[in-house]
Amino acid sequence: MEFNPILREKIMQISAASLRLKPALRLLTSLLWIGFSPVFLTVYGYALAEDTSPVPMISKEHPVNWWFVFKFNAKAFPGCGTPDQDQRACPFGGEVQSNQYGQQYVYATSDNPVLTKGGGCVGDTTNDPVGATFDEVYNGKFNYVVWNDQFYDDPPIHGCSNSCGSPWGHSKGMLAWGDVGEGIVLQVSTPSWPASGSQADSRSTDGNTLGCVKDDNVKVSQHFFSLKLSKPDVVEVLKALINASVVTDPTNAQIVHNGGPADVQNLVAQLGHKTHGKVMTRVKLSNGVELISKPSDLNVPPWQMVSATLGGVSMRTATWWATPRIPSTTTSTSMSCWDESLGKPGAVDIAISGQWDGTRFGLKGGPSADFNHAKIGVSTSGEHQYAVFGDMSQQGNYPVQIAQAVRMAGGACFT
Repeated sequence: MEFNPILREKIMQISAASLRLKPALRLLTSLLWIGFSPVFLTVYGYALAEDTSPVPMISKEHPVNWWFVFKFNAKAFPGCGTPDQDQRACPFGGEVQSNQYGQQYVYATSDNPVLTKGGGCVGDTTNDPVGATFDEVYNGKFNYVVWNDQFYDDPPIHGCSNSCGSPWGHSKGMLAWGDVGEGIVLQVSTPSWPASGSQADSRSTDGNTLGCVKDDNVKVSQHFFSLKLSKPDVVEVLKALINASVVTDPTNAQIVHNGGPADVQNLVAQLGHKTHGKVMTRVKLSNGVELISKPSDLNVPPWQMVSATLGGVSMRTATWWATPRIPSTTTSTSMSCWDESLGKPGAVDIAISGQWDGTRFGLKGGPSADFNHAKIGVSTSGEHQYAVFGDMSQQGNYPVQIAQAVRMAGGACFT
């Protein structure tokens, strides 16, 4: 999707409450919803009680066409805000964890494409976008696919240890749809969440609420993105997930409830297998969002791939940037592992810190509270302004071996 220049700038700085999104959204999948680029739509005028398909929600009774959430890390923005906002709960299962946590957040929506500070603990109520959207599916009767390469054995995935490495896609999220095939995608960066799509088939050994999961996935920064999908969009997203080898299991009702149109069901049945293609796919969805899917055997630096796919624009990215790191590159940087069919990438800069309302926070990858696990990027050159939300980290023994590119070769991104 194309973002207003102010919003695009702020998403990388995360530094001012005036960041704006233009009503357009583009979606890239590698499984990086890196192409969730801002092409945004107007809100549909339907009544919730009459609708049989899930929609992105920003509160219990407030549907939108898309929303984006950035959760701050626990060092810069500890807890959930003021004492009266710091009321933790586990509505989707689990117990409140005693680990260091930060669940303060900013969000933008198709109704109000300006990054705005939210209140309370993100994901713990039906009054924030993450909690409201997940509640709609978890406590509803929709079809769904949940995928995550870090389920930590609940549910267990055949052939994996407690998590799934390459060539599985390093990707996380949920797709939900109704009887006619219309639905939503929820792209997340959080390990071990979500890990169940319905209260009827809940997790047996862990929680399913942010802040109530044994893995401390609310200590570092994370991001979340949700988008309304038409039935043809749901089909395209499923094709992208297959291409990216996302981790799921169509035979396990905890993470897959298959139903709806026959072509949707047939695609869902193909999930849960490793694919070995080398061709990246790119498709424009009905709302203008572009979805890019990167297969596991396309061994190239992930964010340089995104840059090339978007016409060679220069980019600034914030990911889990940890050892082995892929450094910033320029337009003249030589890459020994590259697919010439992708074209030439622009410069890709690594952002290592940001700020919001005068408070600085770290954007490197690492175990302490001032680190970042979100995967976001913005263009810094070119005619179009892109914001990218995805799954890919800039990691690998560059330029000899791009381990993270292989790791993510199942991945998706929205621009």
